[in-house]
Amino acid sequence: MLSPLANGNSEDAGPTYWLTRFLILRLLGVVYAIGFLVAINEVIPLIGANGLLPAGIFVRRVSAVVGSTGGFLRLPSIFWFTHSDTALLTAAWVGFLLSCVVAAGFANALTLFVLWFLYMSFINVGQDWYGYGWEIQLLETGFLAIFLCPLLDMRPFPRRAPPLPIIVLFRWLICRIMLGSGLIKLRGDEVWRNGTALYYHFETQPLPGPLSRWFHFLPRIVLRIGVWYNWLAEIVAPFFVFWPRPARHIAGIVIVGLQFILILSGNLSFLNWLTIIPALACFDDGFWSRLLPRALVRRAEAAEAKAEPSRPMTTIAWGITVIIALLSVEPVVNMLSPQQIMNTSYNPLDLVNTYGAFGSVGQERFNVVFEGTMDDIPNDSANWKEYPYRGLPVALDKRPPQVAPYQLRLDWQMWFAAMSTPDEYPWTLTLIFKLLNNDPGAVSLFAGNPFPDKPPRYIRAVLYRYSFARSGNSAGLWWTRQRIGNTWLPPMAADDPRLIIPAEGQEAQIPRYHRHSTAINAQLLYNPILPAASR
Repeated sequence: MLSPLANGNSEDAGPTYWLTRFLILRLLGVVYAIGFLVAINEVIPLIGANGLLPAGIFVRRVSAVVGSTGGFLRLPSIFWFTHSDTALLTAAWVGFLLSCVVAAGFANALTLFVLWFLYMSFINVGQDWYGYGWEIQLLETGFLAIFLCPLLDMRPFPRRAPPLPIIVLFRWLICRIMLGSGLIKLRGDEVWRNGTALYYHFETQPLPGPLSRWFHFLPRIVLRIGVWYNWLAEIVAPFFVFWPRPARHIAGIVIVGLQFILILSGNLSFLNWLTIIPALACFDDGFWSRLLPRALVRRAEAAEAKAEPSRPMTTIAWGITVIIALLSVEPVVNMLSPQQIMNTSYNPLDLVNTYGAFGSVGQERFNVVFEGTMDDIPNDSANWKEYPYRGLPVALDKRPPQVAPYQLRLDWQMWFAAMSTPDEYPWTLTLIFKLLNNDPGAVSLFAGNPFPDKPPRYIRAVLYRYSFARSGNSAGLWWTRQRIGNTWLPPMAADDPRLIIPAEGQEAQIPRYHRHSTAINAQLLYNPILPAASR
């Protein structure tokens, strides 16, 4: 005879979620660990004291506008108190180690709160490098997870059952994520509505993966079916995540299935793994007990048999539900609006946000490639050597690597930059200056240094149009490319007055973008002309 857990029901309370909580927290720990690992490897060259966009300069400029207290209240971060390189790395390592503990199966509310606040600390001073929708999605997901656990008990199966209101809030989160993504496509690019979006997506997505070319050259009818499946997962399935078990399980399978297709077909950072987390709330213990190892199911059954009710956990869960309901008004209004915007938060803690992805799909792929030369005359006849990205294509015969769920933040920003102008990304001038001096931090952001012994005399940035080469071509190429225009940035030497060198203690540019406060935005715009620091 099956136990109540195996049936997914306790004797008097309906479906149970012991195994669901176990899986949600384990996968959340993995995603947090990846996020903090990226910070360990990249935060110093990106926002360190000598980084491309130093956090110290950002903090001082925001403080000058709204004061230190106002800045902390609008952009909560421990780095308002100290933002040295040591502090940045220490926070990243603490976050990574705690994440590994959670991923190993040990979590409580206190640990999850620390992880949530540490990651928010990086986002709120990370500027361009942390301006992606999945960053605030991780914060919202991490916040809800705090209330799945007892305050101190870290056992994988504590004696407190997962509060049902928090499970429902996870379903509300996946509903908004998927529906927001579907509506932004429905209202956006015509290629989604006519079913041709996947003719282009796999080639033009930010960081193609090893299988992206295979997906790109699938028969057109298969690619159209892929668009229809996308509509099923993003427009239809979200409405069934609150339904009774059969419909809810089917909706969860459809949503998770789409995420796995996206994982296989490209490198979208940890977005798809993160999106799977709230989708797991569609499944109860009756579902998981048929898939997971019997030993794990027995541990959950034993915990359920010894479970003790917790009035504080229940009260807090309902209180959080009320707060989330109130904060959901603006995101819902936004989803219903013809002027829908995506990946935006409406409160300093990112508790309830709007989401969306790929509302428009580029039909051509553009890449900016940095090139250096030792020649005296930096014209097209010079011997230019390319700086290889770690994820973006440069060499035509190199297969796209598997990067995700890791995120290469410079590569992502350069994907956006290729669709814009250098005026929108002035930190590229800082990057060029650092490459002209073989700065170890800047060079570490690339896959290699074509000038390991002596820095180049000149560096330029060239815009190319890249296209997938068909497999089996005689040259063994993965890509073909065509140069667009003259240069994206002209050749510059280390003493070029156009270069920008931000450093601690000096005035410098900071990003135009921040999601929380247009009042801050208005006074933190890039200054188009800033004197370079003395060399």
